[in-house]
Amino acid sequence: MFDVAIIGAGVIGTSIARELSRYEIKVVLMDKENDVSNGTTKANSAIIHGGYDTKPGTQMAKFNSLGNPMFDQICDELDVEYKRIGSFVLAFSEEEMKTVRTLYQQGIENNVKGVEIISGDKVREMEPNLNQSIVGALHAPTCGIINPWELAIAQAENAAENGVEILLNTQVLDIQKTMTGYRLMTNHQEINSRYVINCAGLHADHINNMVSQDRFVITPRRGQYFVLDKSEGGFVNKVVFQCPTKLGKGILITPTVHGNLLLGPDAQDMEDKENLTTTAENLKIIEEIARKSAAHVPAHKVITTYAGLRAEPSTKDFIIGEAKDAKGFINVAGIKSPGLTSSPAIAKHVVNILGGIIGELKEKDDYNPRRKRVVRFDQLSDVEKAQLIKKDARFGRIICRCESITEGEIVDIIHRKAGATTVDGVKRRARPGTGRCQGGFCAPRVMEILAKELGKDMDEIVKDSKNSYILTGKTNKGKK
Repeated sequence: MFDVAIIGAGVIGTSIARELSRYEIKVVLMDKENDVSNGTTKANSAIIHGGYDTKPGTQMAKFNSLGNPMFDQICDELDVEYKRIGSFVLAFSEEEMKTVRTLYQQGIENNVKGVEIISGDKVREMEPNLNQSIVGALHAPTCGIINPWELAIAQAENAAENGVEILLNTQVLDIQKTMTGYRLMTNHQEINSRYVINCAGLHADHINNMVSQDRFVITPRRGQYFVLDKSEGGFVNKVVFQCPTKLGKGILITPTVHGNLLLGPDAQDMEDKENLTTTAENLKIIEEIARKSAAHVPAHKVITTYAGLRAEPSTKDFIIGEAKDAKGFINVAGIKSPGLTSSPAIAKHVVNILGGIIGELKEKDDYNPRRKRVVRFDQLSDVEKAQLIKKDARFGRIICRCESITEGEIVDIIHRKAGATTVDGVKRRARPGTGRCQGGFCAPRVMEILAKELGKDMDEIVKDSKNSYILTGKTNKGKK
């Protein structure tokens, strides 16, 4: 019997799991996918928002404002790379300047620090590659960039180090109320828990409907992106937005935390909650709209494209709280943008809700908020590199030439709590395959390392999901 079962191991579920790992309760974190962060968390804009564009008085505004300043400490504790670079919302006409002024007022109401309206000339002084047609902008210096999947992985790892059990490839098929809480029927086993926290992302409505008559609907909204080569990472230094529309924050141009350039996303409501396809037509539109901000944006330097799905709730706001007709069942649903930014504040709020139901939660004496530091070989000095190679020769073998990732780094992230078991799992944790060749050269070596370290055959190693096999068998059988 668990005290708390968390359904969904994205950035919200892992944040709550880590926060709960502070206390003397038995927690299980489960996900239907082959790894943590495999839903919306692995495919979004990777931005820690300032908080000016959320409607004052909403849950989104509240938790965005509370969450943003928490990232410096969290990323330090978890050794997650994070940069607070600031953002612009550009205006190309006096009509759009009205929107900028509205956003400024919302920013003031939402307690966004340092938000200001600046002229077009000041914008171009700060970002010379932006267009001459810009008449002004909103500047929010508290905006930041991060790798959301790296954050979720680090949170899961730290939660596991503090006693949380993680069950992957575990899909909840039904939930039954019991005298002591809930029985979760999964594709592998029955899990009994006194309390349930629903962080199932795009599928949170389906999970809620298993136990509650208080219904809501989650609509998947697809956004497509370009990732440009690192040679173009300095094209802009800040996150560059255009004025938002009813479908979202619009097409942005932003550097990534690892030095690439990102363009996107568009917004298209879908029926299929698994549809992550990209289309040439939509990508062309993204490029055209991005050129409104910067005519010479180097879209020809694309190294990959991707799509993500965000969870649009029928309530138009975050859904956070105990279900009215299911005591001890807490929904954390419809966490669209600024969900990533809001995640640490949401986690604390949910723990407070749980504490109100259970009673006082007792903190562990041995809780450790810090995870073991990650080795980033390419960031070390020559002396540090030499010392590390002397200690472990595997750090002297480069596996990914594009990103200068060593065998030692890959072995390290495989053997951590919530460690990598797939090619994309290694990619998300240590970055081989994220560079110019997109794994064309390093993927076979990553597979060899995974097979060796996990004690598996090469043809058992998958790309990402449970059945995404890469190899089907040996060729030239029987020949020497």
